[in-house]
Amino acid sequence: MAEEESKPVPAGEKSLVKAGKVSQWLAENEFAHESLELDHNGVEVIKVEPDFLLPLSTALYAYGFNYLQCQCGIDLGAGQQLVSMYHLIKVSDNADRPEEVRLKVFLPRENPRVPSVYWIWKTADWQERESFDMYGIVYEGHPNLKRLLMPEDWVGWPLRKDYISPDFYELQDAY
Repeated sequence: MAEEESKPVPAGEKSLVKAGKVSQWLAENEFAHESLELDHNGVEVIKVEPDFLLPLSTALYAYGFNYLQCQCGIDLGAGQQLVSMYHLIKVSDNADRPEEVRLKVFLPRENPRVPSVYWIWKTADWQERESFDMYGIVYEGHPNLKRLLMPEDWVGWPLRKDYISPDFYELQDAY
Protein backbone atom coordinates (compact mmCIF):
# COMPACT_ATOMS: atom_id res chain seq x y z
CA MET A 1 0.00 0.00 0.00
CA ALA A 2 2.84 2.39 0.80
CA GLU A 3 4.29 1.84 -2.69
CA GLU A 4 1.06 3.06 -4.33
CA GLU A 5 1.09 6.30 -2.32
CA SER A 6 4.68 7.12 -3.25
CA LYS A 7 4.31 6.61 -7.01
CA PRO A 8 4.99 9.77 -9.00
CA VAL A 9 2.19 11.26 -11.10
CA PRO A 10 2.84 10.46 -14.79
CA ALA A 11 3.76 13.45 -16.97
CA GLY A 12 0.73 15.12 -18.49
CA GLU A 13 -1.66 13.88 -15.81
CA LYS A 14 -3.10 16.38 -13.39
CA SER A 15 -2.96 15.38 -9.75
CA LEU A 16 -6.19 15.81 -7.84
CA VAL A 17 -6.34 18.49 -5.18
CA LYS A 18 -7.98 17.37 -1.96
CA ALA A 19 -10.90 19.66 -1.12
CA GLY A 20 -10.47 21.62 2.09
CA LYS A 21 -13.07 22.29 4.78
CA VAL A 22 -14.49 25.42 3.10
CA SER A 23 -14.58 23.80 -0.32
CA GLN A 24 -16.44 20.80 1.12
CA TRP A 25 -18.99 23.12 2.74
CA LEU A 26 -19.45 24.99 -0.54
CA ALA A 27 -19.91 21.72 -2.43
CA GLU A 28 -22.48 20.47 0.11
CA ASN A 29 -24.42 23.70 -0.46
CA GLU A 30 -24.09 23.45 -4.24
CA PHE A 31 -21.87 26.48 -4.89
CA ALA A 32 -19.89 26.22 -8.12
CA HIS A 33 -16.14 26.44 -7.48
CA GLU A 34 -12.87 24.57 -7.89
CA SER A 35 -10.31 23.71 -5.21
CA LEU A 36 -6.74 24.75 -5.98
CA GLU A 37 -3.58 23.72 -4.15
CA LEU A 38 -2.99 25.12 -0.67
CA ASP A 39 -0.73 28.16 -0.62
CA HIS A 40 2.71 28.13 1.02
CA ASN A 41 1.14 28.85 4.44
CA GLY A 42 -1.41 26.03 4.13
CA VAL A 43 -4.32 28.38 3.39
CA GLU A 44 -7.08 26.88 1.26
CA VAL A 45 -7.40 28.45 -2.21
CA ILE A 46 -10.65 28.35 -4.18
CA LYS A 47 -11.18 29.27 -7.83
CA VAL A 48 -14.46 31.05 -8.56
CA GLU A 49 -15.99 32.11 -11.87
CA PRO A 50 -16.86 35.85 -12.03
CA ASP A 51 -20.61 35.14 -12.30
CA PHE A 52 -20.56 33.14 -9.06
CA LEU A 53 -18.38 35.48 -6.98
CA LEU A 54 -21.23 37.41 -5.31
CA PRO A 55 -23.42 34.43 -4.31
CA LEU A 56 -20.37 32.50 -3.07
CA SER A 57 -19.00 35.53 -1.19
CA THR A 58 -22.37 36.16 0.44
CA ALA A 59 -22.50 32.52 1.54
CA LEU A 60 -18.97 32.70 2.96
CA TYR A 61 -19.89 35.87 4.86
CA ALA A 62 -22.90 34.05 6.35
CA TYR A 63 -20.59 31.07 7.11
CA GLY A 64 -18.49 33.40 9.28
CA PHE A 65 -15.85 34.94 7.01
CA ASN A 66 -16.57 38.46 8.22
CA TYR A 67 -13.23 40.10 7.40
CA LEU A 68 -11.71 40.77 3.98
CA GLN A 69 -8.05 41.07 4.94
CA CYS A 70 -6.77 41.67 1.44
CA GLN A 71 -8.05 42.08 -2.09
CA CYS A 72 -5.48 42.45 -4.84
CA GLY A 73 -4.81 42.01 -8.51
CA ILE A 74 -2.31 39.55 -9.97
CA ASP A 75 -0.89 39.45 -13.49
CA LEU A 76 0.07 35.93 -14.56
CA GLY A 77 2.29 37.28 -17.34
CA ALA A 78 2.14 39.06 -20.67
CA GLY A 79 -0.65 37.58 -22.77
CA GLN A 80 -2.02 35.54 -19.86
CA GLN A 81 -4.94 36.06 -17.49
CA LEU A 82 -5.36 38.57 -14.68
CA VAL A 83 -6.53 37.42 -11.25
CA SER A 84 -8.62 39.20 -8.63
CA MET A 85 -7.71 37.60 -5.30
CA TYR A 86 -9.58 37.85 -1.97
CA HIS A 87 -8.13 36.71 1.39
CA LEU A 88 -10.94 36.11 3.89
CA ILE A 89 -10.72 35.49 7.64
CA LYS A 90 -13.19 34.40 10.31
CA VAL A 91 -12.67 36.93 13.08
CA SER A 92 -14.16 35.89 16.43
CA ASP A 93 -13.50 36.21 20.13
CA ASN A 94 -10.78 34.01 21.63
CA ALA A 95 -9.53 32.73 18.26
CA ASP A 96 -5.84 31.87 18.47
CA ARG A 97 -5.64 30.89 14.80
CA PRO A 98 -8.63 32.18 12.81
CA GLU A 99 -9.79 30.20 9.80
CA GLU A 100 -8.63 31.62 6.46
CA VAL A 101 -9.49 31.08 2.80
CA ARG A 102 -8.45 32.68 -0.48
CA LEU A 103 -10.70 33.18 -3.48
CA LYS A 104 -9.23 33.64 -6.94
CA VAL A 105 -11.20 34.90 -9.92
CA PHE A 106 -9.37 34.41 -13.23
CA LEU A 107 -10.17 37.09 -15.80
CA PRO A 108 -9.39 37.67 -19.46
CA ARG A 109 -6.67 40.23 -20.13
CA GLU A 110 -8.91 42.13 -22.51
CA ASN A 111 -11.86 43.69 -20.67
CA PRO A 112 -11.37 42.11 -17.21
CA ARG A 113 -14.64 42.57 -15.31
CA VAL A 114 -15.81 41.15 -12.00
CA PRO A 115 -18.58 42.13 -9.55
CA SER A 116 -17.54 44.32 -6.63
CA VAL A 117 -17.70 42.78 -3.16
CA TYR A 118 -17.88 46.26 -1.60
CA TRP A 119 -21.49 45.65 -0.53
CA ILE A 120 -20.40 42.56 1.44
CA TRP A 121 -17.08 43.78 2.89
CA LYS A 122 -16.61 47.57 3.01
CA THR A 123 -12.83 47.07 3.24
CA ALA A 124 -12.93 46.25 -0.49
CA ASP A 125 -13.45 49.95 -1.28
CA TRP A 126 -9.88 51.20 -1.71
CA GLN A 127 -8.47 47.74 -2.40
CA GLU A 128 -10.66 47.31 -5.49
CA ARG A 129 -9.82 50.85 -6.55
CA GLU A 130 -6.11 50.03 -6.33
CA SER A 131 -6.56 46.87 -8.43
CA PHE A 132 -8.51 48.91 -10.97
CA ASP A 133 -5.84 51.61 -11.03
CA MET A 134 -2.84 49.27 -11.32
CA TYR A 135 -4.25 46.36 -13.38
CA GLY A 136 -7.34 47.72 -15.15
CA ILE A 137 -9.73 45.23 -13.52
CA VAL A 138 -13.23 46.74 -13.55
CA TYR A 139 -15.26 46.07 -10.39
CA GLU A 140 -18.87 46.32 -11.51
CA GLY A 141 -21.16 47.88 -8.93
CA HIS A 142 -18.37 49.64 -7.02
CA PRO A 143 -19.74 53.00 -5.77
CA ASN A 144 -16.64 55.09 -6.63
CA LEU A 145 -14.40 53.21 -9.06
CA LYS A 146 -11.77 55.70 -10.14
CA ARG A 147 -8.00 56.01 -10.10
CA LEU A 148 -6.51 56.00 -6.61
CA LEU A 149 -2.73 56.26 -7.07
CA MET A 150 -2.28 57.50 -10.64
CA PRO A 151 -3.59 60.77 -12.14
CA GLU A 152 -7.07 60.45 -13.69
CA ASP A 153 -5.67 61.01 -17.21
CA TRP A 154 -2.95 58.34 -16.90
CA VAL A 155 -2.92 55.88 -19.81
CA GLY A 156 -2.40 52.20 -19.03
CA TRP A 157 -2.11 49.92 -16.04
CA PRO A 158 1.35 50.23 -14.37
CA LEU A 159 1.52 46.82 -12.64
CA ARG A 160 0.68 44.75 -15.71
CA LYS A 161 3.73 42.82 -16.83
CA ASP A 162 3.34 44.06 -20.42
CA TYR A 163 3.09 47.74 -19.38
CA ILE A 164 5.47 50.13 -21.13
CA SER A 165 6.40 53.17 -19.03
CA PRO A 166 5.99 56.50 -20.82
CA ASP A 167 9.15 58.51 -21.37
CA PHE A 168 7.53 61.67 -20.06
CA TYR A 169 4.43 62.71 -18.14
CA GLU A 170 3.59 66.39 -17.83
CA LEU A 171 1.89 67.46 -14.62
CA GLN A 172 -1.07 69.70 -15.29
CA ASP A 173 -2.11 72.43 -12.85
CA ALA A 174 0.78 71.66 -10.51
CA TYR A 175 0.54 75.03 -8.79
